[in-house]
Formats: sequence, structure tokens, C-alpha cells
Amino acid sequence: MATMKDIARLAGVSTSTVSHVINSSRYVSEEISERVNKAAKELNYTPSALARSFKMNRTKTFGMLMTTSTNPFFGEVVKGVERSCYQQGYNLIVCNTEGDQVRMKASINTLLQKRVDGLILMCSSLVGERFDIFEQYPDIPIVVMDWGPMHFTSDKIQDNSLRGGYLAAKYLVESGHQSIGCITGPLNLYQAQMRYEGYKRALNEANLSFNGDWIVESDFNCEGGYQAFNTIYSKGTLPSAIFVCNDMMAMGVINAANEKGIRIPEDVSLIGYDDIHIAKFMSPGLTTIHQPKYRLGQSAVEMLLKRLEDPSRDAHVVQLEPTLVERSSVKKISQ
Repeated sequence: MATMKDIARLAGVSTSTVSHVINSSRYVSEEISERVNKAAKELNYTPSALARSFKMNRTKTFGMLMTTSTNPFFGEVVKGVERSCYQQGYNLIVCNTEGDQVRMKASINTLLQKRVDGLILMCSSLVGERFDIFEQYPDIPIVVMDWGPMHFTSDKIQDNSLRGGYLAAKYLVESGHQSIGCITGPLNLYQAQMRYEGYKRALNEANLSFNGDWIVESDFNCEGGYQAFNTIYSKGTLPSAIFVCNDMMAMGVINAANEKGIRIPEDVSLIGYDDIHIAKFMSPGLTTIHQPKYRLGQSAVEMLLKRLEDPSRDAHVVQLEPTLVERSSVKKISQ
């Protein structure tokens, strides 16, 4: 395998000059740079990423910790992270925790020991956790994706879930609905709580009453939405519309309603949350609240790079705003 010394000998320059050209660490004239690059090409020289990482104290690698989920929302976010890393010349190591606290802490240890340049955390089980290990790596920048209060320093990207929940319920009100139910996510999670608060705000603003039989806490999964709709159905009279706090649960609701011969939106209108890719292919197409998932992943990478450039800057919070996407699952009722 060719070395820098071999290149220096062939190009007729010093080894340090070769290093400056290869690593772009100092200005070298165009004529000499061309000689060095030509020699490197002739010798099929491949720089050692490991050696370069030790010299520059950078591995050009980010780590990402996430909870495994069947929800394609997470995959769409990871796609944004991966593509942004590629565009910036970074590698990405993704670790799935599967909701296991022990595995989560082991994964954090693994990523830090691999000398990643920064960490992206998208893991609900981190909420309220204290990680002493982060104190051993104070120079590693961390970006957390919208999981509520943390007991460690980090930059944060969050979806405005309060506004998203409000937009969803307000749209149902403006469509003429007065009996509006809500299938929430786990209310111990920050986003689920905020979406529910937004729903309540919109109903209070419209002076509409709440019916406890039409409000069910669920789990953000298809099966949870299926069971939640069956719970509402078992109470008797159905609301004219339901805000389902993510699209995966909305899929379960549509399935349960179809089994019972309940038509959407003719009998019950639905609005979801997330705008996952398959939402527009549901039958009917799902009206939902769009989260900028690709932008969420892209922003995480951008924040890590900015933190690497300026480690002393104050912790930042970037809030991404949700928007309404109208499709066919909400019926307009004449006032």
C-alpha cells in the first residue's frame, strides 16, 4: 500500500507538503498540488480515515439513537439525517433501543466509545433520564428531537405539537363538527400531551363541550387506534369527527370502522397527525397535520455542525411548524 513518503518521492517534494495537499491543511501552490495529486493517483493512494481522524480529532461520523417503531414517521426522519450526513461528508451510525433502557444506555456507551463527532437522540425513553456518561464527554455535541425536558445539556429540535393539535381540532370545528372526539398518544409523552392540549384549546375556544366517552388514550400504533375506536364505539353514540393524534392510529381506526360498516367521512370524519408518506394512499385519503420530517433530520445535522464550529454557543431550540394537509377523510357539515 502506497504511503505519503512514496508520493513525496515520486512528486519530488517533502512528506509534509504531501500531507498539506492531501488534508488541505495549508496553502500549496497549484503546480505542486497537481504534482502531488498526480503522484497519488499513479500510486493508487488511499488516505487512512482512521489516521486522519486521530490527527484532526474528528471521525466524520455522527451517531443516532432511536426507538424501533413500525411507524414510518421515524424512517422518514432518519432518511433526512442520512442524506444530510452524506451531503456533508459524514457517516452515520444508527442504534435502535427497542424501548429497552439497558440497551439504550449500552448503545450510548458504544457510540461514544466509537468517538462519534456528535449524537442525535430520538428516543422517548430519554425523558427525565440523567446520564452521567455525558459528563465524561463534555465536548460531544448532542441534539435531541422533541422528547420533553432533559437532564443534560443539548440543542433541541421540536415540533410545535400544541399548535398542531389546535390546527387539527379547529379544522374540524370550521368544517361544522360540534361533537369531536380525540384518540391521544401516551399522555406521559410530551408530544402526545401537547397535541391533546391543542385539541382542548380549540374546543374551548369554540365553546364546545367534552364527552369523556369520546376521549381515549392509546399508544401511537395501528393496533392502539383499532382498539381505541372499538372503545368509543362500545360507549354508544359516536362523535361526528375524531382527531386521531397520529396517522398510524388513524389507519387502525379506519380498519375498525370498516369492519363495523361505518363510513369515513360520511358517518365519522377523521383527521390524523404526521402526514406519513402512505397517508395520501389510504382510503379515503387522510386529512392530517404535516410534520416536516425530512427537515427535522436535516436540522439535526445542521445543529451538530454548528455546535462543532462553535462549541461555546448557548444551547439552541429550533421549532418546526406543522401545517394542515386536506384530503378526503373530513366531511364538511352545513351550518
